[in-house]
Amino acid sequence: MVTAVVAAFLGVPGASVGVSQEKPRTDWPQYRGPNRDGISAEKGWSVNWDQKGPKVLWKASLGGGYSSFSVVAGKVLTMGNTGGTDTVFCLKADSGQQVWKHSYSAQEDWGGYKGPHSTPTVDGNSVYVLSNDGQLFCLDLATGKVAWSKRMEKDFGASPPQWGFACSPLVLDKMLILDVGPTIALDKATGDRIWKSPDFSPAYSSPIAFELGKERFIASFNGSGLTIFKADDGKEVGHQRWETRYGVNAATPIVSDGKIFISSGYGTGCALFQAGEGKLKQLWKNKSIANHCNSCVLWRGCVYGFNDNVGGAGKLVCLDFATGQVKWRQDGLGTGSLMLADGKMIILSEGGELVIAEASPEGFKQLARAQVLGETCWTVPVLSGGRIYCRNHAGNMVCLDVNGK
Repeated sequence: MVTAVVAAFLGVPGASVGVSQEKPRTDWPQYRGPNRDGISAEKGWSVNWDQKGPKVLWKASLGGGYSSFSVVAGKVLTMGNTGGTDTVFCLKADSGQQVWKHSYSAQEDWGGYKGPHSTPTVDGNSVYVLSNDGQLFCLDLATGKVAWSKRMEKDFGASPPQWGFACSPLVLDKMLILDVGPTIALDKATGDRIWKSPDFSPAYSSPIAFELGKERFIASFNGSGLTIFKADDGKEVGHQRWETRYGVNAATPIVSDGKIFISSGYGTGCALFQAGEGKLKQLWKNKSIANHCNSCVLWRGCVYGFNDNVGGAGKLVCLDFATGQVKWRQDGLGTGSLMLADGKMIILSEGGELVIAEASPEGFKQLARAQVLGETCWTVPVLSGGRIYCRNHAGNMVCLDVNGK
């Protein structure tokens, strides 16, 4: 007999899919923000810069890596690696002064790319971090002391992919969820296993939770494709095969009104699926946006994101979420990254330019632009509390004042 929950996924009338809603806030507690959608509720920040760009409040040297930022209660958390030592940094948001750091031995170089790829996740008084080689730590937010730790290979039989683990942990109620080949759910207080899925080919994406009827599910974009799990027990209720060269599915799925958008690089492209009729039904598929390492953002019916692999030739693209139709393309930014706030895209180009532009299907309208970093920038910038945080792959970090007051 089909359970009520699985029946909902299979398209029984009355079932719906939607992203869980949270109260607006300026904190950014995890990768892609409070709702894991790349959108901030923050308003009133300034784009009125001169040619020098926004005021630099402070800088920091983090060590190599691609970890983005979590910002909670006046603290900024991120990661880097120097000489085979990973460090989790907790810094004061207003000054960059170190509150604490936690360091541990970790492999520095993964296929020519150095340092951690994942972003710390903050939940209450706990900080969860995952290294490239699969070391998982639960740290105290106030002190950085280790509450518990696990190793993906030893404790869960998960081996890192070619370029190391990149999943940013997801907290859902009492669970900590990671996609490391198998998708696993742990007790966030102890690290004990709650459930573990079959072992799919590992990739580089971070999972997202979404609602389905009165139940919640996990969307995982692993090396073999898009897989949907029931959140409470890990039961698989849907799978769409989606293979990419080198197994690089890196972008987090976007879920809205029962539809799930995925995208990956190497010319693979993107697609929209509808949950229902016993499977994930493809609504459209094209190669207009092929996310290599950063996710798109959905805003008012349009998807904004970078097409093509890193290396400078990428373009920023706006396409219609429902149809896949391209609205516009913009070059000159390489294959960068972006988030949204107050109807504006906050873009960090591959070459280190911070660009603010309207999020509109009518065309690319630049509002402000400034060179804020050098070298290669693949890490998503973060706006929180009137400040924008950016970094490059070498670990040079900058905090910029866009307070508007």
